[in-house]
Amino acid sequence: MEMTTALWSFALVVGLLTLTPGIDTALILRTSASGRRRQAWGVVLGIQTGTLVWGTLTSAGVTALLTASQVAYEVLRWAGAAYLVWMGVAMLRARGAGAAAEDEQEEGGFGHGWRRGTLTNLLNPKVGVFYVAVLPQFIPAGVPHFAAGVALTCVHVVEGLLWSTVLVGFARVLRGWLRRPAARRLMDRVTGAVVVGFGVKLALSD
Repeated sequence: MEMTTALWSFALVVGLLTLTPGIDTALILRTSASGRRRQAWGVVLGIQTGTLVWGTLTSAGVTALLTASQVAYEVLRWAGAAYLVWMGVAMLRARGAGAAAEDEQEEGGFGHGWRRGTLTNLLNPKVGVFYVAVLPQFIPAGVPHFAAGVALTCVHVVEGLLWSTVLVGFARVLRGWLRRPAARRLMDRVTGAVVVGFGVKLALSD
């Protein structure tokens, strides 16, 4: 398999993965729909930072520890589950304060969004296991393993950025409705429940 063929094949696989709704989708939609544009892009770039880190570590052979060591996997799994539950509960407890005041406070929250997106991705061991199981299959024989792995990961990052742009644009359509405190509370409750659900699912997964 040539590198060009590998790139297109991997793009198809991770493209389907990118389009599948998950915790990343929930976070991007919730943050964007609330009118926090800078924070939303922080979440987007944080998620893709996490993806790039996972792909780079896999290319270097580091993430193989997740499949070789049950202890390493369990520690990361429980840390990720605890973080998701904590974040989801915080959303559920949000009071939906005035939209204008909250937008003013959150509009400068790019760093906060980036940290949230990065941690959400890095604390999900299933992303690491996915890369360990899938990435090596698309690296052609005879090419530098590390460079090829990072190149394939960059394909995933680009697709993630493109799909996130669509999500941010769609969420902005809902912004007018979500400026109402009651609507914002509803959005926080729904997203918080989804995030807590992902955390519980991660904690109970084998």
